[in-house]
Amino acid sequence: QVQVTESGGGLVRAGGSLRLSCVASGRISGSYPMAWFRQPPGKEREFVAHISRSGSSQYYADSVKGRFAVSRDNGKNTAYLQMNSLKPEDTAVYICAARPMESYQFDPNSYDYWGQGTQVTVSS
Repeated sequence: QVQVTESGGGLVRAGGSLRLSCVASGRISGSYPMAWFRQPPGKEREFVAHISRSGSSQYYADSVKGRFAVSRDNGKNTAYLQMNSLKPEDTAVYICAARPMESYQFDPNSYDYWGQGTQVTVSS
């Protein structure tokens, strides 16, 4: 089994920055494509960013493009989400996900392993 665990959430003022971490553990064979999703209060889960197995390709939702950056350190089995220029509408539970297969579809159903989420709150 593979487990993913997020950390780094908290309270930040609008315009500020925050970095989230996601550690993969358990029975892992090589690197997994990983992604970040978020679920704002009272809303559906939405895609935020995805990073390929090697880290060479990154994909972003339009709402965060230019403000967020996803990266990874395969030696530490860790993915990161650097969030800059945060807005109140970025407030959500941020959830890390992983899957064994690389593709260009980022539907939540395509990810097999999910973290419990970390709360990010952006105040105005």
